[in-house]
Amino acid sequence: MKAILVDDEQSSLQNLQQKILEFCPGIKIVATAQKPEEAIFLIRHHNPDVIFLDIEMPRMSGFRVLEELQDVQAEIIFTTAYNHYAIDAIRISAFDYLVKPISVEDLQNAVNRLMVQHKRQTQEKLNILKKSLQENKSQDDSIAIPTGDGMEFINIKNIVRIESSSNYSKLYLLNGHTLLVTRLLKDFEEMLLPYRFYRVHHSHVINLSYIKKYIRGEGGQVVMQNGDVVDVARRKKEEFLKLITS
Repeated sequence: MKAILVDDEQSSLQNLQQKILEFCPGIKIVATAQKPEEAIFLIRHHNPDVIFLDIEMPRMSGFRVLEELQDVQAEIIFTTAYNHYAIDAIRISAFDYLVKPISVEDLQNAVNRLMVQHKRQTQEKLNILKKSLQENKSQDDSIAIPTGDGMEFINIKNIVRIESSSNYSKLYLLNGHTLLVTRLLKDFEEMLLPYRFYRVHHSHVINLSYIKKYIRGEGGQVVMQNGDVVDVARRKKEEFLKLITS
């Protein structure tokens, strides 16, 4: 986690820096500042994960620094020699509060709590991102198809099915047009798997959203909404039926 240390007393700043370097390997100090104005600039520039912020500083207190940084996303760990600031620190929603002289044990406890929270928040953000990506993998996306003079972008929702033709693939589109592309069917299978496409046969990948009818048989057949009839391989039948009935 990136950290910035702010303290107007050089000895306190160096002491805290040394303890973090020696006892808190999960914290990377990206900057230190003795002047509040300098601290504001450095915080905006580095966008740290945590700020160790002295409260009692000349001209501008730590509280005032935070008021200047209204949109700061970093966690705040206040450092001060004055216990009476504890209530104010809590009111301003600091992550933690360390009283000088800062002991190694108090520092490590605060950092450990911070790391646990950061890990949890990071996982939550990843989960949200994954969900967002999954939800946005809609058929409003497009794929680039190589053509003789460049690339043609095809909206995925317009692809009904794809058929293998030797080293080529033939795309059947919703408007009745077809495209012959110099790309293997397995390439399309991998690319389109998240978009409800399925390889029902070694020669066919279909858009499950455009199935009109399934005809029972050894493997069976699928009738697409455009009238095309596609064979389902016997070895694919069970998995395919689970997909379309779940």
